[in-house]
Amino acid sequence: MFQSIRNIYCIGRNYRAHAEELGNAVPDAPMLFGKPTHSLVAMDGGEVMLPGGRGDIHYEAEVVVRISRAYEPGMKVDELIDAYALGLDLTLRDVQSELKKKGHPWLAAKGFLHSAPITGFRPFPGAAALQAETFTLLKNEVVVQRGNTGSMIFDLQTIIDFTARHFGLGEGDILFTGTPEGVGAASDGDRLELKWGNESWGACTVRLSD
Repeated sequence: MFQSIRNIYCIGRNYRAHAEELGNAVPDAPMLFGKPTHSLVAMDGGEVMLPGGRGDIHYEAEVVVRISRAYEPGMKVDELIDAYALGLDLTLRDVQSELKKKGHPWLAAKGFLHSAPITGFRPFPGAAALQAETFTLLKNEVVVQRGNTGSMIFDLQTIIDFTARHFGLGEGDILFTGTPEGVGAASDGDRLELKWGNESWGACTVRLSD
């Protein structure tokens, strides 16, 4: 499932209400960070092992898009994206807070093993059609996050152009496009399920290691 994935780019603070709920400033340009490919794990109904004893692990539900070809200036989103999925940008929030205080990179908080659970990819219907549906995250069958790509601060075209200009973008790269409000801590035994509209796309059970 993950063999063809090359780079994992993530967009931070791309929903205004999420930035505000964490007390963060709303950015005036896309804010990018990366995850290693070892962070990927399939949301196929099984257990996902995560680090315990390092503070809260927050879930952040996101739409994920896959790039099908090498970027060239002027290319449109619908030419570049061939598939999309739903994913979780898991964050060691206490670790991240300490890193922010020190002015250090976020890798330890964002790039740990299995920090990017993801569903299977579906054919991309086009950027406009994507906004016609809502995605949700359920924790133990209760909706905790609900979002729509139409509410993103920076739309897909802006994200892609910015990423390509500063870091490069090519076939096999994926982008986590940001999370709406409602993030919170996951506990051992929690079942997390991602839905597109009323359709379940993937789920997993959280297991925290000693």
